[in-house]
Amino acid sequence: MNDAVTTETGRHGEKAATDLHGYTRTKKTQTIVRRSAAKFLSSIRGRNASPHTIKAYAGDLEEFAAYVGSRKCRDIDHVTFRGFLSQLYEKGLSKTSVARSLAAVRSLYRWLAVEGVVEQNPAALVSTPKLPKKLPRVPTMEEMNSVLDGDMPEIAAFPERDRLMFELLYGCGIRNSELVGIDLDDVRLSTEAILIGGKGKKERYVPFGDGVTSALAAYLPFRQMVLSESRKDTRALLVNQRGGRLTTRSVGRIIKKIAVAKGLSPDVHPHTLRHAFGTHMLEEGADLRAIQEMLGHERLSTTQRYTQLSMKHLLAVYDLTHPRAK
Repeated sequence: MNDAVTTETGRHGEKAATDLHGYTRTKKTQTIVRRSAAKFLSSIRGRNASPHTIKAYAGDLEEFAAYVGSRKCRDIDHVTFRGFLSQLYEKGLSKTSVARSLAAVRSLYRWLAVEGVVEQNPAALVSTPKLPKKLPRVPTMEEMNSVLDGDMPEIAAFPERDRLMFELLYGCGIRNSELVGIDLDDVRLSTEAILIGGKGKKERYVPFGDGVTSALAAYLPFRQMVLSESRKDTRALLVNQRGGRLTTRSVGRIIKKIAVAKGLSPDVHPHTLRHAFGTHMLEEGADLRAIQEMLGHERLSTTQRYTQLSMKHLLAVYDLTHPRAK
């Protein structure tokens, strides 16, 4: 097992090690908590945790390890955790960031309890900061149709590809990371479905409609032209103008630029289109379980937030149809 802390011998013979971020530290600073956190990160990496989750947890646990110093895991109580959270607030962190740090420490101690290192999880006694219930504002169906039915704006450097990106994100409800991971042979034109590699290396088939079919037909000849001119050979469906696979960062930048040019909010990003997919499907009467399957949600409760997003629509239906509302 590759722990997140590795050791090597320094020039003067002292043991050195890298912390959860890869910074070199001497053996003295390799506290019990830091070593435990490294083993925990190795454990969740082995369970196919998202690289983003591992990176975020590593940062949060490094902060926690620095705060508790040389104390042993079993000697840390809920008062220490509250002090740690207070320090994060003093540093100016938002409630969302503090809540994420607490979640990371809770996960670490849950794992330590399973491993028999501690008897209980004192972090469970600490309340999660109350977060404002902000539901993301999603574009209306009319707004999305205006983006997709018209021409791509002049700022679109690769309009055929960029239209396909919008069609896939909104038409299939996939994540940004899933979008850039699509290979050409994942597209099943005969059955109008795409094999999507989701979180935890779980795969699912997502259907697509005429919008994606048309966008694919327009884009694929240009994709071949780019690869021929750049002398590249890639399995990626979506490529940049140099023939390489698109990155999530590039997708985010392109989507925002085009969305703003087409009159949408500057807050639009790839995940906004995924939210729009779920919301609009529900508003049009789609079964919640079917939406769950297409979005790749492990729990139905995650999909059920779209019932909140669609509350305005549901109230309108109620007012129009329920006898007691008239």
